[in-house]
Amino acid sequence: MSTATLADIVRDHARARPRAPALAMDEAILTYEDLDRRANRVANGLVAAGVQPGARIALLAKNGLEFFELLFGAIKAGAVLVPVNFRLAPPEVAYVVNDAQAALFFVGRDFHELAAQIRGELQTVRTLYAVDGGHAGWESYATWRDRHGALEPGRALAADDIAVQMYTSGTTGRPKGAQLTHANFMQLLPRAIGGWGHWRASDTNLVCMPLFHIAGSGWGLVGLYAGACNVVLREVEPKAILSAIARHRVTKALFVPAVILFLLQQPDCARTDFSSLELVVYGASPIPLELLQRALQTFGCAFAQVYGLTETTGAITYLPPEDHRADRAERMKSCGRPHGGIELRIVDPSGRTLPPRVIGEVVCRSAQIMKGYWNLPKATASCIRDGWFHTGDAGYLDEDGYLYIYDRVKDMIVTGGENVYPAEVEGALFGHPAVADVAVIGVPDEKWGEAVKAVVVKKPGTEVTEAELIAFARSRIGGYKLPKSVDFVASLPRNPSGKLLKRELRKPYWEGRERQVN
Repeated sequence: MSTATLADIVRDHARARPRAPALAMDEAILTYEDLDRRANRVANGLVAAGVQPGARIALLAKNGLEFFELLFGAIKAGAVLVPVNFRLAPPEVAYVVNDAQAALFFVGRDFHELAAQIRGELQTVRTLYAVDGGHAGWESYATWRDRHGALEPGRALAADDIAVQMYTSGTTGRPKGAQLTHANFMQLLPRAIGGWGHWRASDTNLVCMPLFHIAGSGWGLVGLYAGACNVVLREVEPKAILSAIARHRVTKALFVPAVILFLLQQPDCARTDFSSLELVVYGASPIPLELLQRALQTFGCAFAQVYGLTETTGAITYLPPEDHRADRAERMKSCGRPHGGIELRIVDPSGRTLPPRVIGEVVCRSAQIMKGYWNLPKATASCIRDGWFHTGDAGYLDEDGYLYIYDRVKDMIVTGGENVYPAEVEGALFGHPAVADVAVIGVPDEKWGEAVKAVVVKKPGTEVTEAELIAFARSRIGGYKLPKSVDFVASLPRNPSGKLLKRELRKPYWEGRERQVN
């Protein structure tokens, strides 16, 4: 496929394969022709509403077919879709919508009350529309969409135009709007189709991660670019995921490690028919080796890892299935090598390139790097320097160019002058048979400055003590990295992409202190 903008994806497939299924959800199926025509109706509706090229429209809803209709419709109108994280609190939602200066606000049925609550705070929103459910005061999205024509709106698009504005997860500070262009996506999508398994139009692709996140919408766009049928799930629900794989004969899927863990913990997992699965791609956070090995055995298909960020339009490295072998346990701890068009370096705080196996910050240069943060020139200049994007992740490259991520630079624990990366300690503890989930943080310590603390969720029906876990880890990592203490909890706070919210875990221990380091 020869495409310049994301709009060409649905336009070209609708022309070449109009009756082929593009999206499926519950009992609904949209063909590529259906999707293209609905996108045109949305685009014409936006034009009629006075939405100018470059204007933002916001969507707050759980996963649905409407996401892709609005995405491609906004693009065809020259506007920009802003998908809002539906896990945010009302003041945070108001912040994102106001920060984006959204003109129209499309709200799913689960969030009508929230939107009504913050309506008076929304500074630029002219009109609200009710998505996937009625609302007495707002027009139904479907009614609004269908009263507009299905012909192309005819607005000119350029590769450098913003296609979507995705807000960072905001695990530290305010969320920032990463502006992703058509050119950013067009650098990624052909390489994904060509290099991430054997993609074909007959594939059935599972899209279950939240669509406001690059792991969800980006994966959906990969499937659409390939011309596959994309099965959309409303939210991450392990039983529904297992059922969808068997029912729809899913061939391709993307999960974050936390979801893989939840799937393996489901009683139904052992009885699920995974025979159609060809490829599971995983990423967004480190995966313990034991969890990966269990998944490989249970799912019985090829696995591949990707690493990337919202700001890099998703994946910038790829660890192929052939590196997921029992005799390559060390290689499976990496997240692969940069795919085409990506340059990677590991640098020290002064920006000096570090040699193989020396840990520093991961920086990259690519046409996938965002145009910048919306209305934040200083933040943009801080992370994109001389064309290199500074990820904030700590890792190293081996002699063969494979990238190993240790942790977020900001999450590093300095204890007694030694650097400890929580992900390494978490990986050591995860192998214990009583550990269902684990997070490691630094807490204040008068002697060491910071002490390593593990926060553990036990598997149902198991018992383990603090001393037993520390002894278990001792055989796997150096003594200075060992947890000084272990807390047991019922669950760990995670954002929708599966990343641990370390700030939430750290908060009680650092309460009242001026600095979050010691």
